[in-house]
Amino acid sequence: MGFGNSSKLPSAPASGGAANLRRRPRPGETVIQALLFLAASISIFTTIGIVASLGVEAFTFFREVSLVQFFTDTVWQPAIERFGILPLLSATLATSFWAMLLALPLGLLVAIYLSEYAPRKVRNFLKPVLELLAGIPTVVYGYFALNTVTPIIRNLFGQQRVDVYNTLSAGLVMGILILPLIASMCEDALSSVPRSLKEGAYAMGANKLEVSLTVVVPAAFSGIAAAFILGLSRAVGETMIVAMAAGAGPKLTLNPFKSAETMTGHIVRISGGDLSYDSMDYQSLFAIALVLFIVTLGLNMLSTRIVRRFREVYE
Repeated sequence: MGFGNSSKLPSAPASGGAANLRRRPRPGETVIQALLFLAASISIFTTIGIVASLGVEAFTFFREVSLVQFFTDTVWQPAIERFGILPLLSATLATSFWAMLLALPLGLLVAIYLSEYAPRKVRNFLKPVLELLAGIPTVVYGYFALNTVTPIIRNLFGQQRVDVYNTLSAGLVMGILILPLIASMCEDALSSVPRSLKEGAYAMGANKLEVSLTVVVPAAFSGIAAAFILGLSRAVGETMIVAMAAGAGPKLTLNPFKSAETMTGHIVRISGGDLSYDSMDYQSLFAIALVLFIVTLGLNMLSTRIVRRFREVYE
């Protein structure tokens, strides 16, 4: 009885129907893939070109100056053939330290507020306003550090104690510069934490602050750590703020109230003068730039490794 309708069941596709299931050529998709591959290739070859251009001149420099002298000498005076990068490196790390000391806690607090506390309308207003700081030219930040932040610091700690050009002022303004980057990346990391984790913590009796600090922040640790390291990389490579507010003249000092010259600031100051091609002064700029490139590359690789190591995977 029930087998009488078996003739109405769909039959197996014919050989011609199977051929229709094969992948059809899509010229538009092929063009898009080719453009994406071209863009990736351009970025890779651009990086290789940068490394090659820096490496050739730096290799010529290091044929005259040993690596031991370059990384251990505490004096940078090309006029007397003293090429010790420690004064430039210490000033770079000092300004970056003050920048991160301001940007890290403030950026994380802003991210926690935006992701956990702020209403939707407030978040939609505050986040674009905060990210506007990243669009301000760095030369404006330099003038702000020199004409606003430095007078405040000198009034607080004394005119005689604080130089007009100092690493503290430059570092604090650099912290304001990288604050949007850290806050935005941390907020994205916090927002990606599954809602089920927070609801489970609320079900156990935790309040909003406890959930934010003991559940959400640890779960988003990989993204927060990557944001911190990328912010540090941005601070190390900053140029105009330190060139205008930190001072000129390489000197080995850890006093934040004194002037000092960073690697990027030295490159800007020296490259703007009259340097003869193939001179030691000219080639030393490439050696400094190569060190700066290696430092920032190492920080970016470290952030990638941290993300892979501590990434939380949820189903």
